[in-house]
Amino acid sequence: MKINVIEDDKVFNRLIEHTLKLNPDYEVVSYFNGKDFIKNLGDDPDVVTLDLGLPDLTGNEILKKIKRFNPEIDVIVISGQDDISTAVQLLKEGAYDYITKDGNIKERLLHSIQNIKKQKNLKNEITQLKTEIGHKYQYKNAIIGDSPAIKEVFALIDKAIKVPNINVSVYGETGTGKELIAKTVHYNSPRKSKPFIAVNMGAIPRELIESELFGHEKGAFTGAITTKKGKFEEADGGTVFLDEIGEMDFNLQVKLLRVLQEREITRVGGSGVIKINTRIITATNRDLADEVRQGNFREDLYYRLLGLPIQLPPLKDRRNDTILLTQHFIKAFCKENGLKKLELTPKAKKKILNYRFPGNVRELKAVVELGAVLTNGEIIDEEHIVFNSTQGDTEIFSEELTLKEYTEKIIRHYLKKYNNNVLKVADKLDMGKSTIYNLIKKDKENE
Repeated sequence: MKINVIEDDKVFNRLIEHTLKLNPDYEVVSYFNGKDFIKNLGDDPDVVTLDLGLPDLTGNEILKKIKRFNPEIDVIVISGQDDISTAVQLLKEGAYDYITKDGNIKERLLHSIQNIKKQKNLKNEITQLKTEIGHKYQYKNAIIGDSPAIKEVFALIDKAIKVPNINVSVYGETGTGKELIAKTVHYNSPRKSKPFIAVNMGAIPRELIESELFGHEKGAFTGAITTKKGKFEEADGGTVFLDEIGEMDFNLQVKLLRVLQEREITRVGGSGVIKINTRIITATNRDLADEVRQGNFREDLYYRLLGLPIQLPPLKDRRNDTILLTQHFIKAFCKENGLKKLELTPKAKKKILNYRFPGNVRELKAVVELGAVLTNGEIIDEEHIVFNSTQGDTEIFSEELTLKEYTEKIIRHYLKKYNNNVLKVADKLDMGKSTIYNLIKKDKENE
């Protein structure tokens, strides 16, 4: 840390300098007047210890110049007087701490600088994490695929990134990655340094949702023991992601509409108006236009939220991306769990491609990760690919085939079920044994 000491008392100056230089991590430069310090302000110190009683410039003047030059420089004011009103005023103007020249000055000064160092380390870590998150959500890294359907989504994401104040509405089946799209838009837009706040509208009790979104004042209702900011305040300058917007109570829709129109909120139990600057991204797996027709969703709110609509295709419409996604999930899972590199066999790929994935990308990820756990070797084979869909369609009917292809698939299914007992399969399917034997012969020839 670079520390500048401004102190006109030579003895006291040397005392502070000597105390700080005992720590080899501190680079200390001393000044005996304000003008010399201001001339060298371009050196951009991390911390300045500032004596209030300088002969040429007042402490207030120097503090203001420092903060105008770089608000991130922390200033510790050192004074010969224990003046509370002066201390409060300087702290309001941006000073980090106020220390009096007494017997405890060494301890207090070192303690204050140590706290500054911790805070700067935390800020650096946060900056680094934000950079990593930004890299993670660069959409070429976050969204895998090169199918025509997903390329259309990329084009719309580009537009949403370039226009940071337009609302975005994301539509798609469950498991298609709606929140991933919202985060990708946020972390690639000019709002990326501000918060991304996600709210699941279907997960919050109806009686608490207004307080959750707009905040509340102390005593506004039973249990409101403190004043609390809402999600819109927390996300000021950033993005509020309202997931499952179709679940929103009709009465609350009126209040959200006012927020969108006026760009201001009022906390529950309060009367003061709070201006907000947030982008709103909504997501739903419902047809909101149909909800409007049925009277379940306000038409005026629908058009306010619509903004730039992004329709996410289901995985069955992204067949070209399925294996790309599979390989991506395998690689990521192995890395996260310290596993050796795993390869997908042709039969496993075929099994994956022949399945409809009603749970979309989320289901594919779960299936692939289970396969990586089930294998004992360095390959994931077809027996490691296990489907546990909650929907009623079986794997046999998960794709569009000819009648002959369906017949062969059904025969194979029953042969596997009854351990290749041809007589039992023929009896169950009420068909001739020769058809079954011919299929077995055909499969052996193709192996």
